[in-house]
Amino acid sequence: MNKSQDMVSWRDQYFCYRFAMLDITLRQLRYLAATVRTGSWAGAATELHLTPPAVATQLRLLEKIVGLPLLERGPGGLRPTESGRTLLETGARLEAELATCEDALAALRSAHTGHVALGAVSTAKYFAPHVLASFQNAHPDINVTLSVGNRYEILRRLENYEIDLAVMGRPPERLEAEQHVFGEHPYVIIAAPHHALVGSKQIPFAKMGEETFLIRESGSGTRLHLDALFAAAEMTPKVGMEIVSNETIKQAVIAGLGVALISAHTISAELHDGRLAILDVVGLPIRRHWLVVRMSRRSVSPATQALWGFFVTEGSQQLPR
Repeated sequence: MNKSQDMVSWRDQYFCYRFAMLDITLRQLRYLAATVRTGSWAGAATELHLTPPAVATQLRLLEKIVGLPLLERGPGGLRPTESGRTLLETGARLEAELATCEDALAALRSAHTGHVALGAVSTAKYFAPHVLASFQNAHPDINVTLSVGNRYEILRRLENYEIDLAVMGRPPERLEAEQHVFGEHPYVIIAAPHHALVGSKQIPFAKMGEETFLIRESGSGTRLHLDALFAAAEMTPKVGMEIVSNETIKQAVIAGLGVALISAHTISAELHDGRLAILDVVGLPIRRHWLVVRMSRRSVSPATQALWGFFVTEGSQQLPR
């Protein structure tokens, strides 16, 4: 076979594969997702109100179309292969685009309806509900759901199209995303009111090396700020304990277990009541910003655009004072 015939053969195989891929159905992708969620065909069948053989037959057909194994058996049951994960990601994008399409069609029928899924890093939970309450007063027919997690979790949900918009304090480094700053976000070091340094002025940052710090978990924005702060000073914090909740950190500081770097937007009630104090440390507060973020490649529904615009124009007014 000469080179020209080789090229024709390769081209024929490529187009046969492309046409075969068109035979994949959204239902099959949903069967695959359900199987991965539950770890078995039987679990997927129960979730989808089908029989296990019906699920298995469709997934075998899907593997035949793709020409690659999609599932493998692991300790916890069936799990996706690399090709399976690729199809799952595609299915998630299709589901998100269909939801956006549904919102757009609803908006054409009624210009003020739709649904938006908002994700917020845990520090933002102190003001995000107030933003949503004001937004829904202005847009009562738009349904909004709010999910809260650490930075890693929110970025994963944004990338997987599980949420439409995200509120966070640091821009995503590796995602193709649009972002808008809507307010200032200061970080301070807090201590119990009876701490020896409370009331001192212009405390050198070197003194912080002598303090026991209560820190957030790896992956949180607050932890990243603390690590950067000590790295810039060429110091290492003395860690008392790692805590995954701002509320628990505040209670631990109040109890005198140590000091902590924390968002100033999380402590207004405790400062007002005299249960916490801010240390006047040189170089602080750290001044960062609040961002609203969305994926660049994702279609934006009218409802999502409305909430995005609300953050841009009204978000700063909703931040704690």
